[in-house]
Amino acid sequence: MAPFRALVVEDDFISRTVLQKYLVEYAQCDIAINGEEAVLAFRIAMDEGNPYSLILLDIMMPKMDGQQVLKDVRKLEHERGFYGSKEAKIIMITALDDPKNIMDAFKSECESYLPKPVKKETLLSEIRNLGLL
Repeated sequence: MAPFRALVVEDDFISRTVLQKYLVEYAQCDIAINGEEAVLAFRIAMDEGNPYSLILLDIMMPKMDGQQVLKDVRKLEHERGFYGSKEAKIIMITALDDPKNIMDAFKSECESYLPKPVKKETLLSEIRNLGLL
């Protein structure tokens, strides 16, 4: 059994496949292809009592962008009393590296922000820094 549970939220097939391959030996890894699917998957995981420890979250997606997903996830956690170390670690992964997107993500309580393309070593280092490896 993997040491933690992760959700990769990415609308691009190649990007999500690569991220999933990076995590496969470290985490039980699920995928969501858009923001609405991500919020649903997160809610189901919480309802089942097996919440995600890590979410890799793209910003630019159809139906609901990553910034809104981040806000919705934090709202769900807070409604259920998940604060601090109980919250999922959320890493925003995106081609958008402008200051506004970065600041908006941190204001909404993400833990980290990585620009694409993400290298395996960089991602694993960030996950180690978050205490999951």
